[in-house]
Amino acid sequence: MAASYGAPGVYIEEQPSGSMPIEGVGTAVAAFVGFTERYDTEQGDPTDPAGVKPQLVTSWPQYERVYGGFVPGAMLPHAVRGFFENGGSAAYICRIPTTEGDDANNGGKPTLLLPSADNPGTPSLQLSAVQSGANLEVEVVPPAPPAEGEGEGGGSGNSSGEYVLRVYEGGALREELPGLQFSGRSARTVEKTVNDRSKFVRIEVQPLQGSSLAERAPAAGRYTLQAPPVSSKSVTPADLVGNESDRTGYQGLAIAENVTMVAIPDLVTVATKDDGSIDEEVFLGAQKQLIDFCEASHNKMAILDTPPGLNATRALEWRSRLARDSAFGALYYPNVVVPNPLARPGATNGELFLTVPTAGHVAGVWARTDAARGVWKAPANEALRGIARLENNVTSGEQDLLNPDGVNCIRSFGTYGTKIWGARTLAKTDPSWRYINVRRLFNFVEESIQRGTQWAVFEPNDFDLWQRVKRNITSFLRGLWTQGALVGATPEQAFYVMCDESNNPASSVDEGRLIVEIGIAPVKPAEFVIFRISQWQGGGAASE
Repeated sequence: MAASYGAPGVYIEEQPSGSMPIEGVGTAVAAFVGFTERYDTEQGDPTDPAGVKPQLVTSWPQYERVYGGFVPGAMLPHAVRGFFENGGSAAYICRIPTTEGDDANNGGKPTLLLPSADNPGTPSLQLSAVQSGANLEVEVVPPAPPAEGEGEGGGSGNSSGEYVLRVYEGGALREELPGLQFSGRSARTVEKTVNDRSKFVRIEVQPLQGSSLAERAPAAGRYTLQAPPVSSKSVTPADLVGNESDRTGYQGLAIAENVTMVAIPDLVTVATKDDGSIDEEVFLGAQKQLIDFCEASHNKMAILDTPPGLNATRALEWRSRLARDSAFGALYYPNVVVPNPLARPGATNGELFLTVPTAGHVAGVWARTDAARGVWKAPANEALRGIARLENNVTSGEQDLLNPDGVNCIRSFGTYGTKIWGARTLAKTDPSWRYINVRRLFNFVEESIQRGTQWAVFEPNDFDLWQRVKRNITSFLRGLWTQGALVGATPEQAFYVMCDESNNPASSVDEGRLIVEIGIAPVKPAEFVIFRISQWQGGGAASE
């Protein structure tokens, strides 16, 4: 209704243009479910003291501040770092507490066993942090040797046999504890000297028969206190699923609607038995549940890994046992080998590297491809960053069998690098959903249109509304066509939008419905590039 005017003058009225442009939603947000070293409530969400609700991190340093670094037995940190190394920019972390009481202590307390100076194989001091999740280093400073001509009675040098212990937190010196003696003192005296004075560490000297305290004096050096291995014995696959009302597990992603990729890298940790073997039924069941979750959400895709240790034949069997015909999941083989960040100096070659699931690295490649080319570009023929090698090398003959069944292989091509060499979903029945980029393009279009047309709800359902909705959607799809997301020489060949009396009869309008029919022609990858070459005599051959 127009405003009423009394006095003569010039008036300005703002009128809605009737055009509400549709903006594309984000497509490169991942979610990872698993174990972390700790959880810092000061850096994270203070209302979530256990850190079990999905929380957003946008870089690896931010992840380290909130959740700590690497910890033995946890695959999630490797997945997150691989995600950011390969081009990812935003990820939600769904932390799973590993033991009873983890909600209270926010993770295990870092520990360190110092070696003896005279015999590195003999343990010296057992150190532990006072606070869980602390980022501590300890430096052992031995006594200074006596100066030349100096007797045992003293002098300016530290010849009294006193050690100094320095404690660093986050690289900064926090405290210095002098006066530690290992000659003529009991173990209890050493423990009391440190434990009564230190605010950061506690010391325990483990009894060792046949070895005196002096023979167990610590070796000089600077050492890092390591978090204890995660204990997943009390964790079940149901904990990975979580609960929507409690905002735990991947069900908790109900509060993170912009997530488009979901992975559970610590499934291998949960499914590992005491003897080190994989409980394959647990592994398969959890993967099937994740696919079902992504199908129900209709805007997320599950990135799956085969268990470690499978050859190509067993990987094909694994796909058969997975028995899922879904466009909302993608399976990758093999696992990747990365440098072990927890390897100590002098570690064997086998300890210097670690086999980890590839889902985090793959999710980073998906995000990198989205940013560089668009969600409609197949995330394949792209290099993996941050890896040392593959667990197994896949041959062309082996991929001939794996690829048709939807197992995306990661291949090493020598100097050309290690690349993702497959872009298929787990869809088998309907070949129109064979490719990852097609499914993700539709997810993107559907979510963008749904969010961009909220203004139309409760508007008068008449011809004017139909035209406005049609115009907005047409403009959005035309933009995708110009970017190369849709196939066709003209917009008419690439898509259509129908919203008129033919699909909105009076009966439908009376029921409060507005129906818009949309068809798009997605681009599909050139999976098989074939050159047909034959001999040609050329135009120069003289005709007889």
